[in-house]
Amino acid sequence: MVNGPTGNGQVGHNRPSLRLHVPEPKFRPGDDVDFSHLAVTMPGAQPRPDESCEASETNTLASDLVRVLGDDNQAHGPWDPRLDPDTLRDMLEKMALTRAFDERMYRGQRQGKTSFYMKSTGEEATSVAPAMALASDDMVFPSYRQQGILITRGYPLVEMINQIYSNRGDKLKGRQLPIMYSSRAHSFFTISGNLATQTPQAVGWAMASAIRGDSRIAATWLGEGSTAEGDFHSACIFAAVYNAPVILNVVNNQWAISSFSGFAGGERTTFAARAVGYGIAGLRVDGNDPLAVYAASQWAANRARANGGPTLIEHFTYRAEGHSTSDDPSAYRSAQERNEWPLGDPIMRLKDHLIAIGEWDEDRQAALDLECAEKVKAATKEAEKNGILGHGLHHPFHTMFEDVYEDLPWHLEEQAAQAIRERKIKWPQA
Repeated sequence: MVNGPTGNGQVGHNRPSLRLHVPEPKFRPGDDVDFSHLAVTMPGAQPRPDESCEASETNTLASDLVRVLGDDNQAHGPWDPRLDPDTLRDMLEKMALTRAFDERMYRGQRQGKTSFYMKSTGEEATSVAPAMALASDDMVFPSYRQQGILITRGYPLVEMINQIYSNRGDKLKGRQLPIMYSSRAHSFFTISGNLATQTPQAVGWAMASAIRGDSRIAATWLGEGSTAEGDFHSACIFAAVYNAPVILNVVNNQWAISSFSGFAGGERTTFAARAVGYGIAGLRVDGNDPLAVYAASQWAANRARANGGPTLIEHFTYRAEGHSTSDDPSAYRSAQERNEWPLGDPIMRLKDHLIAIGEWDEDRQAALDLECAEKVKAATKEAEKNGILGHGLHHPFHTMFEDVYEDLPWHLEEQAAQAIRERKIKWPQA
C-alpha cells in the first residue's frame, strides 16, 4: 500500500503528525535561573593553532570556548596574550570609562535630554579589547553597541554626546538616530540601524584593501540575532571566496530585544560554527574575559594581515540590561539571569586579575571609577552648551535640505525658507 494523501486531500492516518518547533527560552520572568546546561570549559584548556593554519584546524574551537582568566584570577594557557600591566590598566580604564559614559547617557535619556540610548553593560570587553588588538587605522564597521571602540580610539566624549543630543554641535547634523556615530578620522564607519548591512560593507572594504595592496584590514560587529539576516550570509560567502582580510565579530549576548538566541539558530549549534560551513576560521570566545577577547582578536588580525583570510569570532557574553531605553527586559526574562550568568562581569574580572598579580587594588579602582564619572560629567556639561533635545538649539533648519543635491531645487529652497521663518517665530532669540 502506498503511503500518501487520501483521495480527499487528507494525509493518511498511518503517518505521524508533524509538529512545528518554536524556540523557547529556558527562563521567563519569575523563574529560578540555572545556567548549569552551559558548557563552560576550563581556562587554558583550548589549543592555540598557528595563525597561518588551515581554517579547518579551528573547527573544534568554533564549538569550544576560548578562555584565559580562571577562578583564581590568573591567566592560563596558550591564549594568554601576556600583556604588560600598563596595557591591562589601560584596558581596564577604557572599559570603566565606557560604563561610566553609558550610565550618564542613560540618565540623560530618562531626563529628556535625548530620545534614545543603548548601553553596553556587561559587553565592554567585546569592543574595547578588539579595538586595542587592532591597528588604529584598521577600518571598523560596528553595530550600535560598540561605543567602546570610539572611546578606545580617543574620539572626544563631547562629540559623542553632541551626536546623542542631536544639538548644534552634532557633526552629523541631527540626521542620525542617537548613538549612531561616524568618524572617518578614527576609521569608524557610520553605524546603521538596518541590521547586518555593515557586514558586506566590511567585507567589500577589506576586498578593496587587498586589491590596492594596502596593509589595513577590516573588522565588523553584529549581534547574534542579526546573523539571521541575509546580509550576514552574503558577507560570509564573499569573505570566503575572495579570502578577504576581515574579522566578523558576532556578539552573542543571548538576547535580540525580546527574542532569545534560539530564534537565530542558537539552539542547534554555536554561532561560531557558521564559519565551518563557509570554510573560514572560527573561534568561540568567552566574551566576558578581556584577555581571551584580546588574544582572539589579535590572532584573527595577524591572520588577516598575513593574507590568511577571514575569521569569524563569536563573543559569548550576556546583555546585562535592556536592549535600549525603549526596552523593559523584566517583561520577558528572569531578573535573576544577570546575577546568575556564569562568566561574570568583564570589568570585575580584569580588575580582580590586576589585583591578583599585584598591579592594582580596590582603592585605585574606586579612584578610577570616580575619575571616569567626573570626566564624563565634564564632557556632558560642555556638550549641553550646544543644546539638548527639545529646546531649539539645533542646526539651522536649512541643513535638512543640504548635502543631497549639488544645486538645491527651487521647491526645496521654498520649503527651507518657510522652515526658517517658522523657527524665527517660535524661537525669536535663537
